[in-house]
Amino acid sequence: MDAVNPFIQELQSRNAFQADANLVRLVAEAHRLQHAHLFNPIFATETSLIDPLPHQFIAVYEHLLKHAHLRFLLADDAGAGKTIMTGLYIQESLLRRQMERVLIVPPAGLIGNWERELRVCFRLHFRMLSRADAAGTNPFADPENRFAIISLDTLRQERMQDYLFEADPYDLVVFDEAHKLSARYESDGTVYKSKRYELAERIAAQQKNLLLLTATPHMGKDDPYYFLWRLLLPEYLAAQKAFERLPDKEKSKHLLRRMKEEMVTFDGKPIYPPRRSQTIGYPLKQGDISEQSLYDAVTAYCEKYFDLAGQHNRSAAKMAMMVLQRRLASSTFALLQSLIRRAEKLQTTLLNLKNGRLSTEALEKAQAELSDVDVRAEKTGDEEELIDGKEEAERVDEDLERATAACSIVELETEITHVQHLAELARKVDNLKSESKFENLWDVLREYQGTKVLIFTEHRDTMLFITERLEALGYTGQVAHIHGGMKYTEREEQVEFFRDPNGAQYLVATDAAGEGINLQFCW
Repeated sequence: MDAVNPFIQELQSRNAFQADANLVRLVAEAHRLQHAHLFNPIFATETSLIDPLPHQFIAVYEHLLKHAHLRFLLADDAGAGKTIMTGLYIQESLLRRQMERVLIVPPAGLIGNWERELRVCFRLHFRMLSRADAAGTNPFADPENRFAIISLDTLRQERMQDYLFEADPYDLVVFDEAHKLSARYESDGTVYKSKRYELAERIAAQQKNLLLLTATPHMGKDDPYYFLWRLLLPEYLAAQKAFERLPDKEKSKHLLRRMKEEMVTFDGKPIYPPRRSQTIGYPLKQGDISEQSLYDAVTAYCEKYFDLAGQHNRSAAKMAMMVLQRRLASSTFALLQSLIRRAEKLQTTLLNLKNGRLSTEALEKAQAELSDVDVRAEKTGDEEELIDGKEEAERVDEDLERATAACSIVELETEITHVQHLAELARKVDNLKSESKFENLWDVLREYQGTKVLIFTEHRDTMLFITERLEALGYTGQVAHIHGGMKYTEREEQVEFFRDPNGAQYLVATDAAGEGINLQFCW
């Protein structure tokens, strides 16, 4: 209650019996409110602008607040309101004077969402810190930043870390999307720790309160899941065997994991409608210039050069063929854009070979340096990094468009001709404006006229294609879109556009929309 101090100073400056009665009453009321939690153990629910749902109430008052020293993994299903639960826990802890300094560490795209939710719902004013705040001064030592939000990748920078550990420790550190704190065992038994994990490990060693938030704690991978637990209980879980022996009853003291199907209102009604999964098949259109002819031609190309890449030990070129087939399955437009870029990049390589700027040895080396990692198989959408304004998988896909199995000028010329012919065929098919996959999508959408619909797609090019087709069908100005290259302010603008009853009916998005964006208003 810092605001009480000026009143107290005013009273002390004069004879208390001569003080203004209203001032004395305000001071007395302020002191009473400081102890309100002793009489109302859920006082934060009255001072916050929220109506907590049962599962949120239970998480805060029956789990988090019971820990004098919090080490907790809150792993409820996506959309459960982990931001709201965290805010309510912070508010209650502040009212009980259990903490004074709080640091929130989310991915960069979620900083604005955290700041807004805490400010609007709890009247908690958190400062959003960036690299600019560290220019010549320690932002974490500034009393104005006792409530702070900083992105995970900004904080993991060496200079920022130095500043953080030079300042007084924060009483609570919250890592949102905690599965990004990756660590694993290598095949030789050594431990690989990402820079993010090493940062979290240093913070965990300070023995302060630590709260990890994620909707995907396991993702089918034992190692990363264990290493999340090791952040919580480093003294007890130094080895994975110790974690495997940890009784479920003991784990339940530090873990809360609930699915949407379990979440109900106070009168026992389901909060979320049941999930329905349906796979819709569709035939490809036939003809000389058709989806089927394009599919057959691209498949033949991919099979030929996949085998050739294997013969020349070009793993990146093999991966490039897999990416091309994936884009073929996404949309003709996405395939066309990839073929155009691939032809241009291979032509650049050919030109460099012909004019001597690139030798065959240098070509071999450059091809070997290309990544052969399938990012989409290794990471979920919300685990991906943002690289030069693009999602990690998108950037890797575009790098792989340079991959080739060719070892000479003649072989490269042959492949370029093949790619150009495929691009021309894809352009002709795209110009037909009659794509089976979209037509089936449109049949489904017509069943939901007047309803807000969220459409996910894997590739940004397909997102643009769907947006353009919907607008051509009369929905100009009614289609929002989100992709991983957007700044959080741009994402929020699109969400608000979608939220507005008179705004967008459709939101077309890549996996980026699955990360921390609140779309619960759509239910």
